[in-house]
Amino acid sequence: MKSVIQRVSQASVTINENKVADIRKGLLVLIGIEDADTMEDIKWLTSKIANLRIFSDQDDVMNLSLKDVDGEMIVVSQFTLHALVKKGNRPSYIKASKGEIAIPLYESFIKQMEAELGKKVQTGEFGADMKVSLLNDGPVTIVIDSKNKE
Repeated sequence: MKSVIQRVSQASVTINENKVADIRKGLLVLIGIEDADTMEDIKWLTSKIANLRIFSDQDDVMNLSLKDVDGEMIVVSQFTLHALVKKGNRPSYIKASKGEIAIPLYESFIKQMEAELGKKVQTGEFGADMKVSLLNDGPVTIVIDSKNKE
């Protein structure tokens, strides 16, 4: 499971000109799911993201987590995180899971994240053509792959 975590001052998701998610201070999390992903990946990744200390404390040191700052979150499915670009110029998405595998894992990720944070997580819509808007704060952008726990 691959993720791109962006610390934001604001973020939103719009589908067909209808805003479906809108947050202020928090995290925009893009999630890419592959067939090899399991509940173990979900539990590890949600804990890592919820406790990632990337918000500034009173001394302007990144020492606080999303939980500590009572921030908000939007989770958006993003199959393109599994793009393979080794051969040619057209990315291959062969590693990205199809909906029948990815949707249950995506929904489990959201439920587990809500349990980690103790609050509702806003989302995009799996498979939809989404317009994602964000104001990256910092900028702070972190990439995490549950298959590469370094």
